[in-house]
Amino acid sequence: MTTTPETPTTPATPDPVMEAIAAAVVEGHGGDTAAARRRLLELWASIGVTGDALHRCSLAHHLADLYEDPAQALAWDIRALDAAAALTERRAQEHHADLSVAGFHPSLHLNLADCYRRLGSFEAAAEHIDAAREHLHALPRAPYGDMIRGAVEEVAEAVARQDRTPRSSAPGPVSASVSG
Repeated sequence: MTTTPETPTTPATPDPVMEAIAAAVVEGHGGDTAAARRRLLELWASIGVTGDALHRCSLAHHLADLYEDPAQALAWDIRALDAAAALTERRAQEHHADLSVAGFHPSLHLNLADCYRRLGSFEAAAEHIDAAREHLHALPRAPYGDMIRGAVEEVAEAVARQDRTPRSSAPGPVSASVSG
């Protein structure tokens, strides 16, 4: 099984930072996005821009989902992808034996494509859709992998239509405001 920043895992060893990130994510999913953002921003300040790549990638990836503004989300999605580039398989598997860095990339590129699309930068969005598709092989044939595959195609279709409308299936406050 290949896991990603979104999939729950039981860590190989306790990691208080990952536990704090998870707690903030749960808080955000519970509706208190402002408090979740504050907690994650405080953690980011303590991790630092050169801190543990797994922590930076996970935190930035989840923090992006807590912003309705695609420009703010984009800044965090870029940080998540940058951190993934610095993340080693060894570090990922220290956190959980089934974790694979390759499995992060479809979702990270999907999120970038969606932000660029919502901002009207359709060429950049298409480039990240292509990158997401190139990495889809790293996802398992399981509900999470199928969800990402479907979202990649959904965003690709929206890019082709030059549709800037927020997706109802997108994570975070956007989906809550659109479907709620």
